[in-house]
Amino acid sequence: MEIIDGNKIAKEIKQEILSETQKIIEKKGKAPHLAAILVGHDGGSESYVNFKIKDCEEVGFESSLVRFEDDVTEKELISAIEKLNDDKNVDGFIIQLPLPKHIDEQKIIEAISPDKDVDGFHPENVGKMTIGLPSFISATPLGITLLLERCNINTSGKHCVIIGRSNIVGRPLSILMSQKKMNSTVTVLHSGSENLKEICRSADILVAAIGKPDFVTKDMVKEGAVVIDVGTTRVPSDKTKSGFKLTGDVDYENVAPKCSYITPVPGGVGPMTRLALLLNTLEAAKK
Repeated sequence: MEIIDGNKIAKEIKQEILSETQKIIEKKGKAPHLAAILVGHDGGSESYVNFKIKDCEEVGFESSLVRFEDDVTEKELISAIEKLNDDKNVDGFIIQLPLPKHIDEQKIIEAISPDKDVDGFHPENVGKMTIGLPSFISATPLGITLLLERCNINTSGKHCVIIGRSNIVGRPLSILMSQKKMNSTVTVLHSGSENLKEICRSADILVAAIGKPDFVTKDMVKEGAVVIDVGTTRVPSDKTKSGFKLTGDVDYENVAPKCSYITPVPGGVGPMTRLALLLNTLEAAKK
């Protein structure tokens, strides 16, 4: 069993990005610039945005943060998006999700210029990705495919089972894994799926992306499978200073011994999601 070290792989690719950044600075006279809009003070979102700012520093990017309180109006948020759309110094930006319930997330996503949508959520980018045209690809699916490639895991002809059909992870990942580059045979499982355990046991590559701690148990995994855990749920813990710990969708302790490869939580998919965002911003800057 080999643990897939997302931090190590992300660090290696960051060095490659840094080299590309220096070339862009020499050519254009400015570094790639990633901006973020953060609404409210959710602990997870705060932490994630701080990591992104640190990531930008490590690869020589500029970064900026636009903050709003929870009571921000939809109109104010769209106005801020339009300013970033028009700002020639900003190559790409993200809206940190989730947003407060009174905000229509889809309306906000569609207000972002597709050329600056480095999260890959805009319908135009999703549509292009679906038919294999150049586009910004959602960060987590892109990060997962990079993990598989960098670990030299053979995906061609393999049965890839994805638990979860969200527009952020499961659905776009299923498309990427079925395209010629990854060339897998894909099954997507969800709340309406029957014989879920049996189907999971047939997976050569099993991806858990439903946000339910320890959902995938050892009886759902076949010997030698590759298991990718996308889950990051905060659960109470008396062993940490914060009073909580991050737990994945996979019962890691019991599942890991059966795997050929497995991602830990934290330190697996998470660093690669942030890295994919940097890669998208790099591509936006090149354009």
